[in-house]
Amino acid sequence: MRTSYYRTRLLASHALLVALLLSLVGCAAPERSPERDSTVHVSAATWWQVDNDIASASLAAEQAAENYARGLMDGWMRRLGELGEEDFIPWYTGYWTQQWLSIKVAWYKMGDGDDGNDGAVRRLAAYLQEAYQEQVLEPASEEVAPNAVGDQATNLYVKLLAEQLQGIPRRYGVPDAEFDRRLQAISAISAATPSGQDASLYQLVNTEPIADLPAYAVLIGHLREAWGGLDGGPSDSGISPLAERAAERLVNRLALSSSASVAAAALGGVAGAVISLGAAGFGAIAHAREEPALEAELRETLRAAEEEMWQRLFENPATGVLAGVHHISREIAGSLADTRTQVLEFELQALETPRSDEASFGDEADDATLANDGDTDE
Repeated sequence: MRTSYYRTRLLASHALLVALLLSLVGCAAPERSPERDSTVHVSAATWWQVDNDIASASLAAEQAAENYARGLMDGWMRRLGELGEEDFIPWYTGYWTQQWLSIKVAWYKMGDGDDGNDGAVRRLAAYLQEAYQEQVLEPASEEVAPNAVGDQATNLYVKLLAEQLQGIPRRYGVPDAEFDRRLQAISAISAATPSGQDASLYQLVNTEPIADLPAYAVLIGHLREAWGGLDGGPSDSGISPLAERAAERLVNRLALSSSASVAAAALGGVAGAVISLGAAGFGAIAHAREEPALEAELRETLRAAEEEMWQRLFENPATGVLAGVHHISREIAGSLADTRTQVLEFELQALETPRSDEASFGDEADDATLANDGDTDE
């Protein structure tokens, strides 16, 4: 009976002791606040990797956009060549076109007065550019418009970049809020003027549709002006050599002719002068002999004009269809470089600045050295 009594007391004592220990453990481990649990420290090394992945994502998206634009622009250039061969070259080198151009040059020379051949050359250049526009550029741009290629390539770059950025936070365990703040600190579009619109990388990849982003709309608007309108036609320097050579040839032919037609003599006055100058154009037989050389010269000039357009609309990073892509990618790369420099400077500063305990230890060592020196002197 007594044994059972003591055993019951012992068990009760053990239970009380366990309960006391558990209560003490509970007091010793303070609760973590939800705010502290939700905050994750991201090291500088992790941010360095994140920035590298952002830069790599931008380069990959840029390359994809460039390949896309190159394919479309190659098709556009090929169509220019086809239309030039099928329409413009036969039109320009045709007998009746050459006769008509002779009459136009005559009109130009009479209207220019003392300006002479230079004025006729300029006006003929404008006429030929208009003809090239109507017969070649406009039909080609109805199939592939450089402006549209620029818009599509830039949109593709932004879309691919946004998709690749989504996996970076999970890859390194970075909270979404922290990653968003990182993107907000990275510049994506920089305005040309201080009062213009800027945009961060966060705004760029989180605005849908992208055209609703004011900075993006301003950037594309400026680029469309550089692309030269919907047709993306050649600059004056692209087709003017053709016009100049054609005008000089026609003017020289007119100058060599000293005969006036019977009709011109009968009509007299301005009309007679025009007919006389127009009749100075070479005949059908002479034209047939010179037509192959005229075609070869024109073909060479058109190839030069097409090359000039390709350089301006594709190769030139400031004015080409990839100008929007290049602007954004360069802005991101420059902003990431600045961020990395700041992180590196901060880490170097931390390494060069001694901790407080190291500083106090150094002071004590210096005091001890001075004391020993004093003892030696004595």
